[in-house]
Order: sequence, then C-alpha cells, then structure tokens
Amino acid sequence: MTKPGDLQTKKTIHELSKEFPNKTYTQLEKYRNADRNEEAQQIITQQENEELKEGQFKESWKDKYDLEHRLRREAEGETTIVKAIGMNSPEMKAAKQKIEDLQNSMDRLRKENSDLYNRIADLTDPVVQLQKARESGL
Repeated sequence: MTKPGDLQTKKTIHELSKEFPNKTYTQLEKYRNADRNEEAQQIITQQENEELKEGQFKESWKDKYDLEHRLRREAEGETTIVKAIGMNSPEMKAAKQKIEDLQNSMDRLRKENSDLYNRIADLTDPVVQLQKARESGL
C-alpha cells in the first residue's frame, strides 16, 4: 500500500508528458504542482487525524492553556507589586509634592497675569480714562 508522498505516487514531467502529449511544459508543471499540493494537504490532514486519535492535540492544548494562565497570573502579581511600591515610594511622593507646588505657582501667575491685563486695558481705554478724569474733578 502506498501512502501520499511516496515516490511511487509522484509523477515526473517526463511521465506526465507521455500521459498528456498535447499539453505544454508549463501546463504539466501546474498539474504536477497541484498534485503535490493535494498530497501535502492529505499528509497534513492525516497527521491531524492521528493527533486527535492519540489525544496529543488535547494534551498540548491543555498544557498551553495552563502555561498561559500561570504566566498571566505572575504578570498580574508583578504589576500589582510595581504599582504599590511605585505610588508610595519617597521619590513618587516628592514628585507629587513638586507637581502640586508648580500647579499652585502657575495658578497664582495666571491670576496675576489676568489682573495686569485688566489694568492695562483700563489704562488704555479712552472711555475709562474720561470717566476717571470726571470723577477726579477735571
């Protein structure tokens, strides 16, 4: 009995040209390659069937699942540790304090800038200047 992929089932271009004398070399190559692809697919299907019969596929899937599950749990644990240490470290606390100080300073400067802008606008507005002159008695 011959299995797909044995030398006895493969035909050479010479044998194919004898069998199909009217076909070109390119057509014969396509035919031969299609035949080889079909044999390769049969071999793959046959191997998959054997794995399913023996239970190798089921075991390998379970092993992969267990490995992935264990690695995921380890990664989650390490992430939790890094977050806990990182957020409570002295460096992080100092950085948070510096951010808060800079934010307060920036708010103060924005308010001062706004006040100065309003003063400049009042000094350059002719209507406001006229009103102030009338109030002062000029």
